Amino acid sequence: MINILIVGIGGFIGSVGRYLVGGWVHNSTNITWFPVGTFAVNMCGCFLIGFLGGISESLQVFTPETRLLLFIGVLGGFTTFSSFGYETFTLIRDGEVFAAAANAGLQVILGLGFVWLGNILSRIL
Repeated sequence: MINILIVGIGGFIGSVGRYLVGGWVHNSTNITWFPVGTFAVNMCGCFLIGFLGGISESLQVFTPETRLLLFIGVLGGFTTFSSFGYETFTLIRDGEVFAAAANAGLQVILGLGFVWLGNILSRIL
């Protein structure tokens, strides 16, 4: 139960951060044709998970609870795109190029497909 609370607290922090950072970026630009706030959040999340993952792997400084808080909670609440990016990067780094390409391709293509399917079904109901 404590792990669930740790992830939940981190998720709260990350979700609020996503709202604040995405909103700030969106309101700070005159770009209306592109979701620049979401893009900024996703790129920040990817940088942060890469940086923290590198520290975690090289220095072994995070306890399992800290990893839950930061990686699953905060960054998961901030953007799951960072997890997608880090997992794909890890597959490439470990020589699993086919698995990395499958992960990237399937998640993007099927993700868009399921958005389309959900949208179509919502119009039928």
